[in-house]
Amino acid sequence: MEDPFDSERASLPRNMIENSMFEEEPDVVDLAKDSTAFPEFPALDPDEVVYEPRSSRLLVRGLGENDLDDEEEDYESSARLLGMSFMNRSSTRSPSASPYIRQAPPRSCSRPSARMLVVGVFILVLVTSMAMVLYFLPGCTFTKNGCPKANSSTPMELVYPKSTNGELFPWNELRLPASVRPVNYDLSLTPNLTSMTFTGRTIINMIIQHNTKRVVLHSSEINIIKATFQVGEGKSVEVKVLEYKPWQQIAVSFPGDLKEGQVCVLTLDYTANLSHTYDGFYNSSYNDKTGAKRVLAATQFEPQAARKAFPCFDEPAFKATFLVRITREPEYIALSNMPKAKTTTLPSGMLEDEFEQTSVNMSTYLVAFIVANFTSITRNVSNTLVSVYSVPEKKEHTQYALDTASRLLQFYNTVFDIDYPLRKLDLVAIPDFLAGAMENWGLITFRETSLLVQNQSSLLDKQLIANVVAHELAHQWFGNLVTMRWWNDLWLSEGFATYWQYASLMTEFPQLYLGNVFLEEQFKAMAKDSLNSSHPVSVSAQVNTPEQVSEMFDSITYEKGASLLLMLNSTLPDGQFRKGLLEYLRQYRGSNTVTDDLWNSITRVQVLPQQESVSDMMRTWTLQKGFPLVTVSRKGGEVTLTQEHFLLSTDNTTHTSSLWHIPVTYVNDSCSSAPSCRQMFTLRNKTATLKVSESVKWLKLNYMNTGFYIVHYGDEGWAALIDALKTDVSTLTPHDRTSLIHNIFSLSRLGRVSFRQVLSLLDYTTNETETAPLTEALSQLSSVYRLLDKRPELGLVARMKAYILGHFGPLMDSQDWGVEESVSSQERRSALLEVACSLGRQNCTDQATALYEQWTNSNQTNRIPGDLQRAVFSVAAQSDSGWLSLLDTYRLTTYDSEKRKILQALASTQDPRRIVWILSTVLEGGIIHTQELPLVISTVSDGFAGHLFVWDFVKESWDRIIEKFPVGSYSIQSIVKSTTSQFSTQTHLEEVS
Repeated sequence: MEDPFDSERASLPRNMIENSMFEEEPDVVDLAKDSTAFPEFPALDPDEVVYEPRSSRLLVRGLGENDLDDEEEDYESSARLLGMSFMNRSSTRSPSASPYIRQAPPRSCSRPSARMLVVGVFILVLVTSMAMVLYFLPGCTFTKNGCPKANSSTPMELVYPKSTNGELFPWNELRLPASVRPVNYDLSLTPNLTSMTFTGRTIINMIIQHNTKRVVLHSSEINIIKATFQVGEGKSVEVKVLEYKPWQQIAVSFPGDLKEGQVCVLTLDYTANLSHTYDGFYNSSYNDKTGAKRVLAATQFEPQAARKAFPCFDEPAFKATFLVRITREPEYIALSNMPKAKTTTLPSGMLEDEFEQTSVNMSTYLVAFIVANFTSITRNVSNTLVSVYSVPEKKEHTQYALDTASRLLQFYNTVFDIDYPLRKLDLVAIPDFLAGAMENWGLITFRETSLLVQNQSSLLDKQLIANVVAHELAHQWFGNLVTMRWWNDLWLSEGFATYWQYASLMTEFPQLYLGNVFLEEQFKAMAKDSLNSSHPVSVSAQVNTPEQVSEMFDSITYEKGASLLLMLNSTLPDGQFRKGLLEYLRQYRGSNTVTDDLWNSITRVQVLPQQESVSDMMRTWTLQKGFPLVTVSRKGGEVTLTQEHFLLSTDNTTHTSSLWHIPVTYVNDSCSSAPSCRQMFTLRNKTATLKVSESVKWLKLNYMNTGFYIVHYGDEGWAALIDALKTDVSTLTPHDRTSLIHNIFSLSRLGRVSFRQVLSLLDYTTNETETAPLTEALSQLSSVYRLLDKRPELGLVARMKAYILGHFGPLMDSQDWGVEESVSSQERRSALLEVACSLGRQNCTDQATALYEQWTNSNQTNRIPGDLQRAVFSVAAQSDSGWLSLLDTYRLTTYDSEKRKILQALASTQDPRRIVWILSTVLEGGIIHTQELPLVISTVSDGFAGHLFVWDFVKESWDRIIEKFPVGSYSIQSIVKSTTSQFSTQTHLEEVS
């Protein structure tokens, strides 16, 4: 699935991957589990936490020991708020799904009375005595190994839950038993797009792996009306199906054993409603060019929703082949994973499309089918028919996606040395689709804004489309051909797809300039991973329920996973990384893997410096959460490196138990920008030393930011680097300058450097012209400004605004408002002008207003450059006439990239009545699809007028929201994060807790 964590930053123009459109202010949520952060609260069990509020004590503490003079005092105060904004890119992982209920506010506890203590002690003694008696009774089962001595008592029987009819359900675990393996599914479905229901028949051919008296599989929200079972060539007999709804399981029990090696057939007839949420087999609608409402049915099965469309073994390791039949009305078309084999006209006048049986074994979450009125354009590429489908009105917007997919398919066929295995590859734009995209094998589904773009759109808009297409095509190998065994290793799919989307585009589409974007994605992952609520890339803890699985789709799985692959690739000798991946794909094609399988494949071809094992090194990065802070101290020619866990907590504790094998790269003043300047040192222990020439003036670690760690250079080290940049900006690469800005803000939040040092580094940026360093500095400062703006700190707000405009104002004013061809220039210009206009800089608002009037007066034929649209529309939306005209345009336009920017502008209004209207309208659906609710809430929350109201709205509308969006999904995580991201007071912290 496409990355759910791309940011729709209010002040910056990033909107890369559609389901990843949300940056994370370190939410008011991530330190609640830390009992040291809140002495007045007991430590919370992870399963008791609805979400984790960040500590406003962290947010307002001083970030340095140096006193500033009176003139700088306000800046130091604003720095105390930096804790809320330094790491503002990642998405918050929601906790276990069970406790999504409103919590009462915390209350203080009183000291228990003596009488209560006596009663408590008595009860404790009584319970302990009973436990001891039971322990020594025959038949005890209290120890891991059973009783201390043998006895003849009957052992304790397993406890089974009750099924819906009151009988015992014959299975008591969330994961399915391994006794049965499906071989083939024969699926027949008939959706009714008038009643929004469907009927189905599922025939599952299976083989018995070992003797068993039961067949257990998944089913959810399905009404099974008949079931038959056949063993071998025997007679098919009707059987009773038991259901246990809490685990979404059904079962058939047998009086005798099914024998190992037997082939059996289970046939299930059923009915169900088309889902009104965005998972399973769901209904959707849109208005055509005449304004008439059109309906369709589509699927979204990842992570565990295939069971809502047909009974199945809905776990990634249960791969099988699939034959699909869809019965439809003649005005629609049907699509599935494979090419259509034949169409039969039924006596009722309906048409039955039968698709070829899949030529590959697939996991259930990759099955897909669609019934809709779509049109397509096609091209034959390397013996594969590539097609892009859309509603008829938007067919002219599909060409760029077809061109991009065709080129990337050839690239992946070559680089992976394994051809795409199916005869067709469809890319389908669905009007109402929650995720950014879904990699269903042979039938990739997309949100319209992730696939459709005008030919005259800016390269920045096309960059988004290329990113999503590249990600989903990479999945056809990493995820589809080779699949993780279970969702705890989801990164083997999503981390690889994220890595290759950038690697492929930087090779095939260098004009899209993806290097800056990946750098931003790395910082986003660090933002999440610096919190105690993070998790390892490869999770060993329980990940079983659909909610827990959904929570794995976060920036750790995607961006950190990709960042670790980049680090490994840059550590290995040239070509070794790709050789290892080819070995991995060849060995495991068609099957399932765990993380160690990857390391073992690379180890077989690796040659690491100093005989370092890939497995030994990478396990320190994938099996523990977080990342290291490397501190540099120097005495003459001896440099001491020390590592510790970079963990943001209120007590600023150093966690010495976490160690990583860190491939430290570094350059120095004698050679600092060319790749040949890079030197490497592996830091395996807490502390190590390396030798440099005493003539070296400074060191810059983590060359090109290929490593996943932050560096603190100490006062002298920072001072030397700052002096070097003030003397010559180009002494370091743009990536290295960007990482210095990111690192020093991060360290300021941690309390390791003063805000004076932050400002000292930013002094050099008056001479900065490259996109990445400028957008990083603007992002950090804008986040601080937004937080200050929502506190009674009018003086600080004015000072921060004056600092930003004073520092970057001349560069803002020098920007041209015409067509800009370079992607990098578009990114830089949009970042500068969006901040300038949001802060009310007169030159910016005047230019934006003039451009908007030219656009409206020309009946929208005088196009606004795509990278300027968000700034221009946001300025227009602050007036009554502008807001109303934008709403009219939103209703009528078919340009998806433009439509999304208009929606953000509408949500940026500071008019309370309009805020109420847009929130209610998007939740209701209709004019604005409900899929846009997370984006609207995020945008409203950033504004002064909406940030408090939207919190009340979410609380009041919570039941309706979770009817629309699955609990545990990224959308729910984003909504909770957005509503709390601008809070910075103890009162709000306690309310959110």
